Amino acid sequence: MENYTKIQSKQSVNINLKVIPGHFVTPNSHINYFIDMTTMKSRQNEAKAIASALSQDIISSTIVDTIVCMDGTEVIGAYLADELTKAGVISMNSHKTIYIVTPEYDHAGQMIFRDNMRIAIQGKHVLMLFPSITTGIASSHAINGIMYYGGEISGISAIFSAATKVAGFTVHTLFSTSDLPDYKSFPPEDCPLCKNKQKIDAICNGFGYSVLS
Repeated sequence: MENYTKIQSKQSVNINLKVIPGHFVTPNSHINYFIDMTTMKSRQNEAKAIASALSQDIISSTIVDTIVCMDGTEVIGAYLADELTKAGVISMNSHKTIYIVTPEYDHAGQMIFRDNMRIAIQGKHVLMLFPSITTGIASSHAINGIMYYGGEISGISAIFSAATKVAGFTVHTLFSTSDLPDYKSFPPEDCPLCKNKQKIDAICNGFGYSVLS
């Protein structure tokens, strides 16, 4: 899994996407590249650069009360809140600052917010922050979860997205399939890699990968 290529962002020379070719299984699809965002989500300087770049797509007239950070993007989310506040993005919260929260999941994988956390979702303008969006299925479920708890989606941001829209909302992203033209996502039952008997390299999700021996 050390065979990776770096793709430089058009927005900043300090942002580089690591991509690893192979055969990978996600919860909803099979893909031919794993997008490794480990350092993007955990290194302070990279997280700050990503937040600065993402903030440029969120206009000052947008209202953001809460950033919901998916799959380990809390560090980026905190920096993004800071960038949006400096840029003059409006918060309707009484304390004039932005909540940064991450969801919990029940045993069935359903997104939940406990009663003490609903103050950050119910009646709030919510910006969804994803590391990556592949098919849009998981992100659509997340959006529906926010709406179920009474939140209003004010925007969707992602570091990488193969989809331009999710649940009718435009995805603002730093990297897309235009940066990785041969990126492919396949339904599990119709995966050409499986049909060609190419072994599965790893099981992966938004948090990372587990190599199959």
